[in-house]
Amino acid sequence: MLNEPAPEIQPNVEVTPSPVATETARSVSTRPTLTEPRRGRRLTGLIAMLIIGLIFGAIGGGITGSLVVQNTLQAQATLSTPPDSNVPIVTAAANALRLTGDANSAVVAAVKRVGPAVVTVVNTMPQQRVFGFFGDSVQQPKGSGSGVIISPQGYIVTNNHVVEGYETLEVIFADGTTAPAEMIGVDSFTDLAVIKVKRNVPAVAELGDSTQLQIGEAVIAIGSPLGDFKNTVTSGVISAVGRTLGVDEGAAYEKMIQTDAAINQGNSGGPLVNLSGQVIGINTAIVRGNSFGGAVAEGLGFSIPAETVSEIASQLIAQGYVERPYLGVRWQAISPEIARANNLPMEWGAYVEMVVAGATANQAGVQPGDIITKIGAEALNDESGFLNLLNHHQVGENVAIEVWRDGRTLTLNAVLQARPRN
Repeated sequence: MLNEPAPEIQPNVEVTPSPVATETARSVSTRPTLTEPRRGRRLTGLIAMLIIGLIFGAIGGGITGSLVVQNTLQAQATLSTPPDSNVPIVTAAANALRLTGDANSAVVAAVKRVGPAVVTVVNTMPQQRVFGFFGDSVQQPKGSGSGVIISPQGYIVTNNHVVEGYETLEVIFADGTTAPAEMIGVDSFTDLAVIKVKRNVPAVAELGDSTQLQIGEAVIAIGSPLGDFKNTVTSGVISAVGRTLGVDEGAAYEKMIQTDAAINQGNSGGPLVNLSGQVIGINTAIVRGNSFGGAVAEGLGFSIPAETVSEIASQLIAQGYVERPYLGVRWQAISPEIARANNLPMEWGAYVEMVVAGATANQAGVQPGDIITKIGAEALNDESGFLNLLNHHQVGENVAIEVWRDGRTLTLNAVLQARPRN
């Protein structure tokens, strides 16, 4: 503890009596004419002189030793310093402080660069009648999330689930000013949306290259957790890249960035930023644990990579929707458990319950009762579900569809149609 006195250090030195002391002791012991008391007094005096001599010798040796060590260190420092350099010697501790200062400066600079482009998105939903103990009432629920400005024209990227079910949208800027926003388009498959404000924007964020991320790289999350703590900054690292996050039967978010930067409700739609002040992801999900009541996890946040954000946002801005391929079947996922229960020869697949007349699957010859096991060259599995594999292809593309029917494996050719838009 800091208040405890330092322990007394005993010198680990073996002392050899000096020649003078030894000789004095010998001469004292050879004088028989001295009486006993007098000889005792002389012996006591000699012993005292010996002790004093030893103490001063130890002190002198310590001083000499410290001077030697000091001179040696000075000599080493002089040798390690370039003869023509006036740079002072930096210790390891000073280096650590300097590096920490540089890292902090990078974080501060990145936040100053991106922070003004981060907004809070307020979603006001249609009125709902609520039945309560004291009677019925009409309420208009609101939700909130985050977003980031990506163009001088006022386009803002956020999450689909932030604006889902909206009646009106409002944006709160970093300086507290507000503006109404209009919907441009959403893509539920990637959980992305683009909205727009018709006013001058305070700043525009730059999208970075998410394909070059390194595990362990420092990142910053900015958003409005719980809707109350606007433009909150948290930091962490890239924990993993290329994660697949299952969100629905047959569908999953792909190529996700995993980070331990704190992400909470309300952070959805906000940016994940590198130390260069570039947006390398849009925060969209957190995982607290599994669905079986297991241990609760912390620091499992996921972001949509900037590569996906750029691709989807460009289509939403250009045409208001993302064109995706369509087979035209109603299906049920086959898992290993279902396969074992039904004695099926595959572990993963999509059981076709119904085929839409005139759709891609119908034209390709897919029938109810077929089990789709492969789309193109990719087989269905635990991470690549039916919708994910289908969306790896383009509208108009001729794709081989592998199905299992009556104990046989068939390959059918399908020209993919565009998914109907509601």
